[in-house]
Amino acid sequence: MYIEQLYTSCLAEAAYYIESEGEAVIIDPLRETEPYIALANKRNAKIKYVFETHFHADFVSGHVDLAKKTGSTIVYGPNAECGYDCYSAKDNEVFTVGKIKLKVLHTPGHTMESSCFLLIDENGKENAVFTGDTLFVGDVGRPDLAIKSNITVEDLAGMMYDSLNSKIKTLADEVIVYPAHGAGSSCGKNIGKETFSTIGVQKKMNYALQPMTKAEFVKAVTDGLSAPPKYFAMDAMLNKAGYDNIDEVINKNTKALSVAEFEALATTDVIILDTRTPDEYETGTVPNSINIGLNGQYAPWVGALLDASKPLILITAEGKETEAVLRLARVGYENVKGYLQGGMNAWKAAGKKVEVTDSVNADEFAKKYQNDNVLDVRKPSEWDSGVIENAKLICLSTLQNDMNLLDKKSHYFVHCAGGYRSMMAASILKKNGFNKITNVRGGMGKIKETKVPLVQPFIA
Repeated sequence: MYIEQLYTSCLAEAAYYIESEGEAVIIDPLRETEPYIALANKRNAKIKYVFETHFHADFVSGHVDLAKKTGSTIVYGPNAECGYDCYSAKDNEVFTVGKIKLKVLHTPGHTMESSCFLLIDENGKENAVFTGDTLFVGDVGRPDLAIKSNITVEDLAGMMYDSLNSKIKTLADEVIVYPAHGAGSSCGKNIGKETFSTIGVQKKMNYALQPMTKAEFVKAVTDGLSAPPKYFAMDAMLNKAGYDNIDEVINKNTKALSVAEFEALATTDVIILDTRTPDEYETGTVPNSINIGLNGQYAPWVGALLDASKPLILITAEGKETEAVLRLARVGYENVKGYLQGGMNAWKAAGKKVEVTDSVNADEFAKKYQNDNVLDVRKPSEWDSGVIENAKLICLSTLQNDMNLLDKKSHYFVHCAGGYRSMMAASILKKNGFNKITNVRGGMGKIKETKVPLVQPFIA
């Protein structure tokens, strides 16, 4: 038996390769299929099944393309209705893969079809459970993504309670827990940094597995839930209905645009997305572009901040064009008109207007700032560790809706934790007519090394 976790940090997503006697299963694959096919070929195995723990909302899975390319069967748990060929398994149904077995544990709560897959090894021992978005390290899946007119958040949370207590907590303490996500994913409230654990450890440290009534559990998992990113509904539908072949999407969207072509498109109703690092972006970009760098959680932030109905044109570092397009496709953003051939070097060489972003390091900020012209775009949970007195506290994910709280005539120093999100915020503000913006490099991490005093926030 062989198990490999394929973890993608920018999405905080874990796919799994499981193999026995030349037969393999892929669980929750990403959009691109080549890594899984290459791994199977390397190990002289054939992919027999593609198991999906649920209809994912935070990324477009590669199940449809992978099944077509390998002749494998897509397997979901009960209640799954797909717009393509798939098998909806029964609760407790067992699938044989070489000398091992995978048992379906229907665990509704995150979604109605959510299921975990229990791996039984060659000796008949329950070895590991692949929990999808039902159980994470230190957390459980959010219960607000599959609400309908007849199903409430509280209904789903109650189902989650029953699933955890009847299907998960009853497993042996030594059973390994392999979840679909790690820290940074929006599919949970506060997922731990580890990417796997055991049932025993989780029963000790996971708040959601502690003894409590159903009512207490419902309150615990629903309190403090932020709104899901706006792209989640789109991705869930793509995963359920099907989508265009990923190879065709990459070929269509990776189109080189001359400076003249790029400039012409920039005057239409498109989003100019600069995917370079914040440091590169600040030195000069195409006016009205938004910075979301490939060096961070690029695709989730695209999904959270950009309108999926609008076409994109890209500015990338040299050689990063295909990566930028692929990672967009992972979250369902497939309407890319092309990228600026030659990047900013070509734009500058053509004598076109360049927009720079004013930035300072933390020491400069400490000398120049005034309490009432600081904008902190971190998450509310990060504010708890201290904020600058009188700073405007607006989370990046809500900034576009909360700009009315800011004054376009005022100057703002914008910071986050490390400088990645603050440049996104600065670019969004500048695009919307805020012309007096200064980014703080290194964010709160560097500010704390200065003598700038911090206070506990008061949030009404």
